[in-house]
Formats: sequence, C-alpha cells, structure tokens
Amino acid sequence: MTGSRNTTPVRDAIVDAARSLTVASGWDGVRMGAVAAAAGVSRQTLYNEFGTKAGLAEALARHEVDRFVGEVRAALAEHGVDVRAAAYAAIRRTLASAADNPLVKAILTSARGGSDELLPYLTTRADLVLTESTAALREWAGRHLPDADPAALAFAADSVVRLVVSHIVLPGAPVDETADKLTDLAVHLFLTATTAPR
Repeated sequence: MTGSRNTTPVRDAIVDAARSLTVASGWDGVRMGAVAAAAGVSRQTLYNEFGTKAGLAEALARHEVDRFVGEVRAALAEHGVDVRAAAYAAIRRTLASAADNPLVKAILTSARGGSDELLPYLTTRADLVLTESTAALREWAGRHLPDADPAALAFAADSVVRLVVSHIVLPGAPVDETADKLTDLAVHLFLTATTAPR
C-alpha cells in the first residue's frame, strides 16, 4: 500500500473530509472536487496525495482500520493475562464500535444498495483488516500464552478476526450475545493452541 502510513496535516484533512462526505452521501456520491473543497486544498493537491479515488478509498479505509486496531490493542491490554476477559473486551468493543460507526454504516448501506466500492476494504483486503487485527491478537497472545504453538496461535488469531469481521458485515444477533459466543470460540482456539504439538 503505497504511502498508506504517511500522515501529514494535509492528508489527514483530506481523509477527514472524505469520511464526512461518505457518511453524508455514500461513497458513490463523493466527488474528488468536493473532497478538495471540504479539505481546503486544490484538486491537484488531492490527486498528488492519493492519485485516484481508489487511492483515497484505501487511505480512508486504512484510517478506520488503524482506529479499530488501536481499540483492540487497548481492550486486550486492559485485561492482561485473563484470556476470556481480554478476548471478550476486544470482541465486544469492536462489534459495538462498528455498529455505531457512521462510516461503516455508510459503507454497508451503500453495499446493500448495489454499490460495493468501499466494502472490500473492510472485508477481503487482508493487508488492511486481517493482517493488522491478527497481528494485535498474536502479539497479545504471544505475551500471555508463551507456551502456545506459534502456528496454532496464528490460526486462532486469524480465525477470530475473520469471524468478528463477518459479524460486523452481517450481524446476526445483538452485540453482547454475539460477543459472548465469539469469545467462547476464541478462548477454545487460544487454549487449544497452548496444547497443540509443536
């Protein structure tokens, strides 16, 4: 992802403007000229920073993913070695935050209306959601489950993240209920990793 980690006041202002416009009118309704005007920059500056609308979409998605992953790390850190409490806190916070996130709502609403330009950045772009979130879980588990088999731990973390993302995209039950059931699965997977043969 070219330049995805670059943050400058100009880039941040453009991403914030794009986020606001997406929430207001959906990604399909966002025009690069309107983003530039809302951010107080020229169209040329916008194109210099992101290249295309797809480049801006990627930066916008990265911004949201970074925020989500930061919340996951914070939730895990709050509970330390208590595997169930940490897993529940991280899963519940992620589900609740996504449910209340106006950008996620805008993306999912536009996808249900036949447009899915932004949806892949929340689902199938592994470099955005899966890798970042899985890394956060693996780092936490590696510290608190030092005897776990690394391959089994990696599978557990990846599976938990994929399940959480699927419930963000297509919720099937209230957040608390979903978080509780996903936590049971997460604990099982993590504890299985500690007994897996190396």
